[in-house]
Amino acid sequence: MITGRKIFLFIVCALIVLCPSAEAQQPAKIFRVGYLDSGGSAPPHAFVQGLRDLGYIEGKTIAIEYRSAAGNNARVPGLAAELVRLKVDIIVADGSRPSQAAKHATSTIPIVMTSSTDAVGNELVASLARPGGNVTGLTSLSGDLGGKLLELLKQILPRLSRVAILRGESQANDLFVKQTETPARALEVKLIPMVVRAPEDFEGAFRAMTKERADAFINRLPAATYVDHFKELAELTLKHHRPAIGTDRQWSDAGGLMSYGSDDNANHYRAATYIDKILKGANPSDLPVEQPTKFELVINLKTAGQMGLIIPPNVLARADRVIK
Repeated sequence: MITGRKIFLFIVCALIVLCPSAEAQQPAKIFRVGYLDSGGSAPPHAFVQGLRDLGYIEGKTIAIEYRSAAGNNARVPGLAAELVRLKVDIIVADGSRPSQAAKHATSTIPIVMTSSTDAVGNELVASLARPGGNVTGLTSLSGDLGGKLLELLKQILPRLSRVAILRGESQANDLFVKQTETPARALEVKLIPMVVRAPEDFEGAFRAMTKERADAFINRLPAATYVDHFKELAELTLKHHRPAIGTDRQWSDAGGLMSYGSDDNANHYRAATYIDKILKGANPSDLPVEQPTKFELVINLKTAGQMGLIIPPNVLARADRVIK
């Protein structure tokens, strides 16, 4: 006989089978990542691809809140504060200025740098091995990079003795100039720092280079702010016969003689691994800051020809890309 108790148990079992569990009904958490940079129009493809390769799907398991100053550095602190108000899980800072703005805006939300000039010297982290706060990611050392730029210029211009540094106003650039002084002395090169506040300052900078008898210059103007003006600047190098090396490959693409710097795509792809570790519970204070391992040398042979310069074969052989 079928008793009332058996009927009750049957109904309960049917409900368990037919109804999804409460846990199954809970939607998967969507992590919110704030992305902050000084210029650009979207998070770099390499960064998004890095997240995808780690299993994150934009719109399903992760959402990116993108904020760009569009070349206006004065907006960066406000945008950092906006991301903090949105209570994102992590802030990705693309560059020294965004990294500093993000750190100033929050001491609790984890911050991952995709690139930064000397994170220790700029007081973003306590040390590379033990960052000690809420900031980690990738950084480059100013002196190492500055020395390499001077070496490349010296190989093309053996009599090089005076080099201007065209730079914007920032703590990172102050540090770059200071730390490049040591390799400059070793190469017997005098550095001539020149601050540029806007593209309208370009002509004045070249007049100053002529007055200071600069043989060449280092372009330290950030691509995020000046990329649309690099072609104009490169044309002035031809007009005034001032060879220049930059730290962004966009410089050579725009007509600059040479560029040497860390591979942005590799840096952004690597930054995604920091996001993954932090979202899985790692503390940014325990994640060592890495230095870029992949650097890219681009040489514009067309510009070299227009300047009457011969690029030594050993320098050409080291180039990752040659523009003809």
